[in-house]
Amino acid sequence: MKTQRRLWGLTILLAVVLAACSTSSDSASSSSAGRVSRPDNAIDISIIYAPESDLYMPQVIEDFNRAYANGNNPITGAELADGERPIFVTGEPGSSGTVAQGIVNAVIAPNNQNVARPTIFQPSVSHWLALANFQSGRQLFDMSDVQATALAPVVMAIWESRLEAIQNTVGYEEIGWEELLGVLNSPNGWQDFGIPNGRRTVYYGHTDPFISSTALSTLIAEFYASARQNGFTGRRLTLNEVNDPAVQNGVRNIENLIRHYSRRTTEFKEYIVQGTGYLDFVALEENDLLFINMGRTEIQPPEKLVALYPKEGTFWHEHPFGIVNADWTTQEQRDAARIFTEYVLTPDVQRLIMSQGFRPANPDVPLDFPFVEQNGIDPAGPSTILDVPAPETIAAIQQSWSFVKKQADIMLLIDVSGSMSNENKLAQAQQAANAFLDGMEPNNRVGLTIFADNVSTRVPLNSFETNEPILREHINLLNANGGTALYSAIREVVVQLDKDIQDDRIRAVVLLSDGENTAEDGVTLNDAVQAIAASSDELNPVIVIPVAYGSNADINALSSIARASATTVQAGDPENILNVLEIISSYF
Repeated sequence: MKTQRRLWGLTILLAVVLAACSTSSDSASSSSAGRVSRPDNAIDISIIYAPESDLYMPQVIEDFNRAYANGNNPITGAELADGERPIFVTGEPGSSGTVAQGIVNAVIAPNNQNVARPTIFQPSVSHWLALANFQSGRQLFDMSDVQATALAPVVMAIWESRLEAIQNTVGYEEIGWEELLGVLNSPNGWQDFGIPNGRRTVYYGHTDPFISSTALSTLIAEFYASARQNGFTGRRLTLNEVNDPAVQNGVRNIENLIRHYSRRTTEFKEYIVQGTGYLDFVALEENDLLFINMGRTEIQPPEKLVALYPKEGTFWHEHPFGIVNADWTTQEQRDAARIFTEYVLTPDVQRLIMSQGFRPANPDVPLDFPFVEQNGIDPAGPSTILDVPAPETIAAIQQSWSFVKKQADIMLLIDVSGSMSNENKLAQAQQAANAFLDGMEPNNRVGLTIFADNVSTRVPLNSFETNEPILREHINLLNANGGTALYSAIREVVVQLDKDIQDDRIRAVVLLSDGENTAEDGVTLNDAVQAIAASSDELNPVIVIPVAYGSNADINALSSIARASATTVQAGDPENILNVLEIISSYF
């Protein structure tokens, strides 16, 4: 029964895919206007756009502004007529969910810390515009006036060898969630699909639906799948299905299959290039897959990712321009925003956008490179598109996240040996540990173990809501003294976590250390690595995420520990703390 639930469960999780969004700010006036001076009599407008649009939007804004600064209409190329005022655009990227909430806050809670007041909001997908209308109780965006500017279907990004293994095993080419579920629920995992020494477990993940368009669409898809398993036959999901306890339980079962969470698709785009050791497949926008296959990530992937357009259907992300109708925008600014929108749809700009992996929204612009099969995509795109639910249904799905998502058991493992007193390492680790706890889900279970000459569990695992005060108290009182029983600490904590086998929880150790083992207790690096490897074939293996402190950190040892968990060593430098926290949080 449990296996059955997982089987149909994953068929959906994979089924939907939506792309990334961004971060919010008070306005978009501080950023990319390019190297063009503002004309004295210009009409000022601002745009906050999805992070993936940062591949082209700064250039588009600069070219638009330069034309006006030179006295020309950017659309026609003609000289400005008498009395025709130039337009000056400023812009910056921001996560779609965060910006959408910031715009709502600017209307109904202007003193909130997260407030955004752009003239134009360009999220990855129009879900966010409809949600902003719904949550504010007013028509901040005229949905009939919203204009698509760059198209990207949501795809399942899967390693080419993995897709070929599935196709060869089932004996046909058209693959969807049904076949992906077959792999996930196969007794021997990838070994049953012709991959020698393949893992029994299959790795995939998704992002935060309050921030990421990809995650929001994925969660919508999960509800679609669960509803259909419970007898729903309609085309458009409603509140009746979302509020059905049986449907909610089905979604919870799907979420229990998660290997990694991440706040935004932006992070996944960089992490998955590590190969099959990190993820086997993940929902992405098509442009993100092209970005990876065109060699634009810092790490080059070990093989090609291919876009799987699920036979059951997927969604389009249209990167719409929503012109804000609020008290901070004038009619003159809104008219200017429509001119900028028209400019973005001109053939030259659409070809620039297409060069960055987005399909043109202007139907008069033919599809061209990089949309070729060699880059892992199908130029024809998806054949079946899923219906988008009403805003109130999307809001209900989003609000369900806190009780359907997979929870985690996390043991903080902090080095308090004498060497951590050098270079202010322990203080830095304390700061990082407290900052990590700041973003912790209340239902995650968190504990604290420290080590020097010996290993000591100071705070046993319990819900974060219960443990938070004592965790912070112990972290703030830590002192550095003694030797470093690093390998013993890792082995002991991993073995302890592995005894509590729970398929419905992520299990992880966050290690903060300078990584130099000095203990003479007979425990070796290989012993620590073998303890990690012992759980690697379980549905939820214990993973270790090392954060290295100090100039003398033993990076080789920490890297060996990280490789055993398919994680990477992070530098614990104070200036790197926010980036480190983003990466660590991507596992939970």
